[in-house]
Amino acid sequence: MEQLYYYIPALRSVNEFMDLGGDVLVLIVFLLLVMWTLIFERLLYINGAYAKVITDTVEQWEARSERNSWHAHAVREKLISIVTEKLDRNMSLIKTCIALSPLLGLLGTVTGMIEVFEVMAISGSGNARSMAAGVSKATVPTMAGMVAALSGVAMQTVLSNRIALEKELLSDHLTTDH
Repeated sequence: MEQLYYYIPALRSVNEFMDLGGDVLVLIVFLLLVMWTLIFERLLYINGAYAKVITDTVEQWEARSERNSWHAHAVREKLISIVTEKLDRNMSLIKTCIALSPLLGLLGTVTGMIEVFEVMAISGSGNARSMAAGVSKATVPTMAGMVAALSGVAMQTVLSNRIALEKELLSDHLTTDH
């Protein structure tokens, strides 16, 4: 129980950051969690269960008595297509999360600036101290959205390159008789 006290300052910092960014920051964090869950799922699949899929697919292809006819070529393409579909699963969702992150950041900018203008309208002046909270609510979600998008782009590139390599290797494994 004593170890939990070590986490209290970190939790306070996270809470202060979330308060600083406003309601839109909650959406960005949720989107970030969804995106990274999907990224980890793809990494676990490619580095884990995918090996069995490849083994089963190659065994199914090698079990064919003839691999040279038009029909055999169609079966080969079907096997490649099935495995490719499994490899590409959730990649479009990851790309969507990446695209939405900066847009939600911009939404945070707009809501923060609306707050600045409301303060200006209520106070009747451009008092810098009264506008500071709105300006921070305008910049923090933008930064968070960009950080989320950049981290997602980096991992999406790694995943896409790995998937392209695996597709190429699969085509090489399913050889035809000459």
